[in-house]
Formats: sequence, structure tokens, C-alpha cells
Amino acid sequence: MRLRSQVLLLQMVVLAVSLGLGFGLVISGSTSRLRDEYAQRALAIARSVATDDQVQAEVESQGGALVPSELESGALQQQAAEVAERTGALFVVIANDKGLRLAHPDPAELAKPLSTDPSSALSGDEDLATDRGTLGESVRAKVPVYSLDGDRVVGLVSVGISTEQVRKDVRRDLLALAGIATGALFVGAIGSMLLARRWRRLTLGLEPDQLAELVREQGAVLHSISEGVVAIDGDGVVRVINDRARELLAITADVGSRVDEIGLTARVLEVARTPVADPRSATVGDRIVLVSSHPVRRENRDLGMVLSVVDRTDVESLTRQVDSIKAMSDALRASRHESANQMHLIAGLLRQGDSANALDYLDEVMGTGPYGTEVPGIENIDEPHLRAFVDAKAAVARERGVLLTLSEQTYLDGILAEPVVVTTIVGNLIDNAIEAVAGTPDAEVCVELISEDETLLVTVADSGGGIAFDDPEQVFIEGVTTHVDSTVPGGRGMGLALSRLLAWQSGGDLALVDRGGGVSTDNRLGGAVFLARLPHMLEGRTP
Repeated sequence: MRLRSQVLLLQMVVLAVSLGLGFGLVISGSTSRLRDEYAQRALAIARSVATDDQVQAEVESQGGALVPSELESGALQQQAAEVAERTGALFVVIANDKGLRLAHPDPAELAKPLSTDPSSALSGDEDLATDRGTLGESVRAKVPVYSLDGDRVVGLVSVGISTEQVRKDVRRDLLALAGIATGALFVGAIGSMLLARRWRRLTLGLEPDQLAELVREQGAVLHSISEGVVAIDGDGVVRVINDRARELLAITADVGSRVDEIGLTARVLEVARTPVADPRSATVGDRIVLVSSHPVRRENRDLGMVLSVVDRTDVESLTRQVDSIKAMSDALRASRHESANQMHLIAGLLRQGDSANALDYLDEVMGTGPYGTEVPGIENIDEPHLRAFVDAKAAVARERGVLLTLSEQTYLDGILAEPVVVTTIVGNLIDNAIEAVAGTPDAEVCVELISEDETLLVTVADSGGGIAFDDPEQVFIEGVTTHVDSTVPGGRGMGLALSRLLAWQSGGDLALVDRGGGVSTDNRLGGAVFLARLPHMLEGRTP
């Protein structure tokens, strides 16, 4: 039997038992209660008759022999009949001090002794009892009748209410209670069915054993996979966080907290709030992760969101190394392209017999003339990695119509302690600058590399229009970019954020020192200027 059916059945049984017990208690006391109620009613009627002045006078005057015919037509008989009719009593009987009837519903019983013991009432006490008399069983009350001066008892008044009337009233009350109980049982049944229906909706139609198995499977799967998972319900409350998600997103909050209170970064929180099918890159501490989110619906109900997290730190490290290799290959390709063009030019001059101009051109190629490919001032960079890297970037810049120069203050010797980290930061800054000015007139990017003990200072400036954001610091937020490229896994806008993260990890910093746009008079090129300070990146420097 399904759980909701068991719950429905249990509720019906509990309700039926509760109503049965209550019904039994009411029934058990209803007869006694009604008997007492009718006894008090009979006593009140008897008291009102016994204290009537006319009744007292008539009873007191009946001291001699009693004549039934006279009693039948007398005032007491008439008054007793009226009271019985008006109150609905079975009988109103009036007797003298000898216990002989002065008034009775049956005229044949007049002047005869009472069928029940009158001694208690004639002795001055009120008497309540259930007795059987000439008119049947009744709940009756006997009240003494005193003389007008109140000195002595001259008779009694006996008022009875039929026990059959009591039973009728009991049956009426029981029927009313039965109707109420039936109605309550019906309402309880409807409520139980609604509760069972809500239970089914809340449990998505799953039975307890299925729910238990689901929880066991969830615990086994969620905490064993390498992917982080965070489940958020429709109200924004976190319901599941597996161990991998806590590790990747640095979550310490407990399950049951709101998603905006568990310490997610702004970019991850944005993905957690809005469904994002394509993974987005994000930095969390010293990690780079890919996050995506998917809405969960069942039976047209919004069950919330599932946030998936994948560690990309190792992949990003490999990517940085591949980027360095790619930069060198791009430089070789650009150099080969330039060399081929130069050889074509020299060959053309020689074929035309213009050897003089061919020799001049060769001098320019081998020197530092306008046709040379070496970056002016690159001899001030003694570090082999950066020298080759800057030369490679200069070749790439020339292909895009951008002039890459080195500042006059550039001076660098020693060997890089972490070439991949440095070339990643320098490469991102140069690439962003080239992209900002490519296609503009007199496009130029100026790089400055200075060694200060073991610290490397990198400054990159461009001739572009500067940073257009109201808050320039937005350029360091992952995902913030003015370029769209769907082919980049995780989206663009990660270069500066990653570079700053790498700078922070080395104990340094990356900052925007001039947003550009002609605001600063010290900025020769007029565009944005970035400064990176990278301590402990140089070793083996010349004393």
C-alpha cells in the first residue's frame, strides 16, 4: 500500500476513534443530564404551583370529607390542568395533608391516595425521584404546600414529566450528534485526501523507499564526482552542496542558507541566479573554474537551479604555456612573412640590375632603419625570455598595423624565476593594448620593463581612447569585456582578471594607473596605462 494511502487510512482511523470516544462520552452522560434537567424543570413547576396563594387557600380549605364530583369541577382541578397543558408536564397532582388527591389528570383518581410515598413532602421536604405511578414512569418532583400563614403543611404538589419524553429528547440529541460526527468525519476525509494529494506533490509522486534510495544514490554520486554541484530551490535556498563544490568555490556555509549568503564571488553568483548553459570562466581564490547553471522543472513546477563547477586551473596553466609557444610561433611566422617579402624585393631589384639600391636595402634590413624588424631599445632587455617574447609581440603588432615600442627607461637583466607567469601577464597586457588600438591612425603600444632588485615592473600604455567604463576597476572583473567571441571556452573578459590574480599570487599587484582619454597630461600616448609589480620574479641578476 502506498504511503499516502496509509496516511489517509491512519487519519481516518484516528478521526473515527476520536469521534467514537467523544460520541460515547456524550451518550453516556446525556440520559442522566436530561433526567436532572427535567427533574429541575418539574421542581420549578411544582414550586410555582405550591406557592400560589389560591392553591394554598384551596388546599387549606379541603379539611373535611372529599367529594370527587366537587373536586372535578373545583378550582384546583382546573388550575392543575392549565399548568400541565402550559408547561407540557405529564401531570400536575395536588394532594391534601393526608395524601389524598385534590387534583389529578384522571378524574377517577380524585379523592384517592397518591400512588407514591408522600411522606417526605408532607414533612416539609422537597422530593425528586423517578417513579412509576398511575400515568406511567416519570421524573417527578413533590413540593409541600403550606397554609397561608406558613405555620404548617396542608398538602403537596406533585409534578411529573414522562421518561418517554426524556428518551425522545435523548434520541433527538443523539441524532444531532451523529450528524455532527458524520459531518466531521466527512470533512476529515476530505482534508486527509487533500493532505495526501499535497504529500504526493511535495514528494513528486515518490514513495518512502524510493525517496530513501534516492537520498542514498544522491549522497554516493554527488560526493564522488569530480564536478562541483550546488542545488538551489525556487526560493533561492541552497539545498545541496557536494564536497567538490565546497572545495572549488570556497564555501563554508551550511545547507539551508540563501545562495547570496554562502560567499560566492559576484560572477559565480550571477550564474547561480540566471540559467547559463554555456560555461563561464571565473576566478575563486587561486583557482580558475568553469561554472554553468541549469533550471530544473518537473510536472510544470519550478524546482530551482543546479550550479555545476569544473576546475580549470590545471588547464589554464597549460593554456598559458601554449600561449607562450603560440606567441613564439606567431613571431616566427611573421618574421618568415617579412623575410619572404624582403627577399622578393631584393630579388626584384637585382633582376632589374639595380644593385646599388639592393645593397642599401640590405643594409637597412641588417641595421635599425625603417625596414628593420628589431624593436628599438630591445638590447636593454638582457632577460632571454622577455626579449624573445617582446620581439614576437612586436611582429604580431606590425601585422595588425600597430607599432610596438619600448620606453627609454626600459632596462632589464637577470633570469625570470617564473617565465610562464610573467609572459602571461605581459602578454595579456600587450594583447589588450594591441586590440584596443588596432585599426586606428598612428596606432602605438609602448612597453616599459624595469628590474628593481628581484622585482619586475611592467608598464603598458596605448594610444587608444582609454577605458570607457564609469568605474575603471570593472576591467578586472572576470567576464567584463567589450569584445564578443563565442569560440573562447568560458567566454572572454578573463585576461586582466587572470593577470591580476597571478600578480596577487606572487605577492604583487596589477593596477590601472591611467584610464586614458586625454585626462592626464603626463600620458604621451593618451590611452590606458597599466602597471604590474611582480616581486621575486628575477634571479641571477648582475651585481
